[in-house]
Parts: sequence; structure tokens; C-alpha cells
Amino acid sequence: MVGLVRGARAMIASGIVPLARPDLALRSVRVLRRQGPFVGALQVPLGRAPHSVALIDDAGPMTYWELDQGSTALARAWGSCGLGSGSVVATLCRDHRYLVIAMLAAGKLGARLVLLNTGFSGPQLRAIAERENIDALVHDCEFDAIVEHAPASVTTYLGWHDPQAPARRACPTVSDLMLFPPSLPLPVPRAARGFVLLTSGTTGIPKGAPRERTSILSTGQFLDRIPLRAGGVTVIAAPAFHGTGLSQLLLALALGSTVVLARRFDPSAALAAIEQHGADALIVVPTMLHRMLEADAAAAERRDTSSLRVLLTAGSALAPELYRRATARFGDVVHNLYGSTEVAVASVATPDELRRAPGTVGRPPAGCQVKLVDQDGNEVTGAHRRGRVFVGSGLSFEGYTDGRSRETYRGLLDTGDIGHWDWSGLLYIDGRADDMIVSGGENIHPVAVENSLLEHPGVSDAAVIGVPDADFGHRLRAYLVPASGGGAAGEELEDSVRDHIRAQLGRLAVPRDVVIVESLPRNATGKLLRNVLQDTETVITMDGSARH
Repeated sequence: MVGLVRGARAMIASGIVPLARPDLALRSVRVLRRQGPFVGALQVPLGRAPHSVALIDDAGPMTYWELDQGSTALARAWGSCGLGSGSVVATLCRDHRYLVIAMLAAGKLGARLVLLNTGFSGPQLRAIAERENIDALVHDCEFDAIVEHAPASVTTYLGWHDPQAPARRACPTVSDLMLFPPSLPLPVPRAARGFVLLTSGTTGIPKGAPRERTSILSTGQFLDRIPLRAGGVTVIAAPAFHGTGLSQLLLALALGSTVVLARRFDPSAALAAIEQHGADALIVVPTMLHRMLEADAAAAERRDTSSLRVLLTAGSALAPELYRRATARFGDVVHNLYGSTEVAVASVATPDELRRAPGTVGRPPAGCQVKLVDQDGNEVTGAHRRGRVFVGSGLSFEGYTDGRSRETYRGLLDTGDIGHWDWSGLLYIDGRADDMIVSGGENIHPVAVENSLLEHPGVSDAAVIGVPDADFGHRLRAYLVPASGGGAAGEELEDSVRDHIRAQLGRLAVPRDVVIVESLPRNATGKLLRNVLQDTETVITMDGSARH
């Protein structure tokens, strides 16, 4: 009950709940239940300021009224093609208006929505289409070759397309279907069918995490810890098929804010967008933040980003050194969110908490619980004692779409992460449970070593894995991307980082191998692909030599 009150207060303070128009809030709740969170998010801004700008993408601005009208027309067109309540619609799109319109149309139709990762291969797409029983697929023209792998039963529609580069597949476009005449009735679904987010699986077929039911109060979990306000401008660089980008897109629309989207992330363009639109919020994953800082340092003239009130990073670990650099550049506005595809938000670190404890993921917001559990199944309550992280966020998770589930502890869901509390009750994530390395009888978490490496002036990016060792069982191998203008290189850099780790973390944390590379493998959301490093027996280094 306390969590609900906190969340409700945060929603009122943000302006997302208009006290002068309680009818709009009630309408949002009703629509949310029958047409889902995408359509529900539009109800308050449609009632307050329908002609305000909802989004700005590569094609220009679009108002809330235009979003609503276009998505209704698309839903009618789909209905005339045989789609309806019970159908499954998928998207394979970058971030732009047609993706948002397709999301809204699926909700108005009563269809289930599946958000596909733009990094998927053709075989992955086919397997997911078959598993999720996809009926229709909206895709951008650049993914034509991948979409050719879709089952013949899937009807395809074109989202973003370049008139100068005709599509390889002949299919209707979303922009054309948005002109569908309003004569056909559009029945209101009896209940929302939810949507499916796919886990960040890096090999094989990612699991589908369904969101069957959502509550308007779930927005209070974000607003309880992140001071977003109605009517602002939010630059969302994190992709919308990922939980971070999607949740903040929905939240910004519900706040009646203007969302700035781009089909491809460009760090200089993101900085320019903040200045051009006077953005008060920026949503990124840590690798994007790193690239923005690098671009800013190399720019002849720095962009004015003083309008920012919130810089939210999520999706992977925020290294303390990256936090310090971001704060030095953007001010005391950095928020660090920890969550997962299955539970959404688990905790958020505020600027004050990060200032006192760089590296923390903060505290659970209103309505969330986090518990740490040891190997014997007992809750860990003391400071600096590690345990497996279990989370309850108010979202119902009853298993993946393939029938698999996750371990639970007293109603809380296993995240697969290892973490610890500090003396003040702040949470830290030490890494994935299956990433832990046992070397010489000691447990070593790669994240701690990586964070230390990133504090070395000669290192721009770093990854650490375990490799077999005859004496210690396993030792560490570090992959380093050298910093531009960092000074030391080659063997000099290798020796320097070993000395740095020995001084900070001790002898056992010193990497046996140091491999200098041009870049590290990461997925579309910036998450490090450790399995690629583990599975790669030969790595080509910057000097062209092979390292086994």
C-alpha cells in the first residue's frame, strides 16, 4: 500500500495525472485494459492538447492527433484484411513513426504485438515467427533479405521505405494504409492481448517474455525515482524493441511530451538533437553514452545540453568512470536503471546516490522488491555479502512463450545476476552468476575488473573472461580497446594495465592474457557478448596478429 501511495504521488507530481481532468485519467485506465498500454498512453495528451507534437523523427514532426488518426486507419485496414482480436502482429523496425503507429494499431485491433530485434538473422526470424504464431509483420525495407525467411503464412507490410531504393518485396506500406477510409467500423476489443519482448539472447533463439497485463500505476515506479515532467522533450536513443527504449517511449507519450527518435544512432546527431529541441531528458544505453562523450570531446564546438534534467542509462552496467565523465559533461543529472526483460524495473540510482556511490544501481522504486539469496536458499541481509538477485516489480511473469520459466523465491523472480548491498542499503550488481570465474579457489567477478580497467587512462573499452589454466583452474583474459591519445600502446599498455589491476584489486585479479583489439562484440542494445569472446578461439588483434 505504501508503494502504491508513493507511485500515485509521483504520478501527480509529474503531471501525468491531470487533477483538473479526472475524466482523462479514468479514460486512460479503461482504454489500457481493453486496448493495452500503447493506446492507453495517448488518452491524456489527446484530451489535453491533441495538436501538440508527439514525436519528431527522420521525416519530421507528428502530432498526437495525427498518431491517433493514422493508427486508427491502419487498424481498420488490417481489419479489412482479416486481422483482428487474437491475431499476432510483429515489428522489425528501427525507431520511427511507422513503428509507433503499428504499435498503436495492434492495440486498437486487439492483436498481440511482438517486438523483434533489428539484429536478428533470417533463421532467427523464422523460428520466432513460428513459435509466436505471427500473422503479420511490419518491417523496414532494409530488412527485406531477412524477411524472406519468414513463413509463407506471414503477411508482410512495409514500414520505413526509401522511394529512391525500391523494396525487394512487393507489399503494402503502412503510410498507404494510413489513408484507409473511415467507413469500416472498428470494434473495441474486450481485453488487451499484451505484447512480447524478446530476451537479449546472443546465440540460438531468444526467449519471448510476455507482458499480458499492465497497470497505469507501473508508470509510478519510474516516476518515483526519475523526475520526468509532463510536456517536456525526450531524446530516446535506446531502441524501442528493447525494454528501456519501449518503457520510456510509452512514458514520454503518456506525459504528453515530445519524443525525438532517429532510425540510426549517431552520437553527434544525438548531441545536436538535445540542443536543437531543448530536450530535458535523454535515454541511452551505456555504450551510446560513451560514444556521445567521445564525439563531444572530438567536436570543434560543443553543443549546448544545459536543458537536460534527466539522463537515464540502462540496459547494461554503467561503469563508475563512465558515470564520472558523463556527470562532468552533462551535470548532476545521471540516473542508472537496473532491470530485466522479465521484470522491467528493479532499482534506480539517483544522481545523489551515484555521487556518493558510483557503480550503484540504487534502490527499488515504489511497488518493487529486491532480495538477495545465497546458495543455500537463505536471504542475504548484511552489507557486502553477495547473493543471487530476485525481483518483484508488480508485473506478472508466468513463464516464457516457449513454456520455460525462471526460478522464484517467495514470489520474486530470479534475474540471474549476483549482487550485494552496502551499509546504506544501496544495491550493486556484481555480474551474471554464470560469468563468475573461480581462480585459485577465489571467486572473481569480471565486472569489477572491467570497471577498474576502464579507469586506466589508456583504455577506452574492456571485457574480461575466464580461460583454462593448469595451475589456477582458470585465469583472466582481458580484451582492451585502447583510448585515442592514451599514450601507452602494445606491450607497454599491457604491462601498465597489469600494474593498475594489481594495485587496485590484488594479484589474483591480474589478467594472465591482455589482448588489444579494435572493438568488442556487442548486441544492438550495447550489451557485451561474452559468449562470442568465449567461443572465439582466435582473435585478430590491432597489429594483425592472431591470438589463440
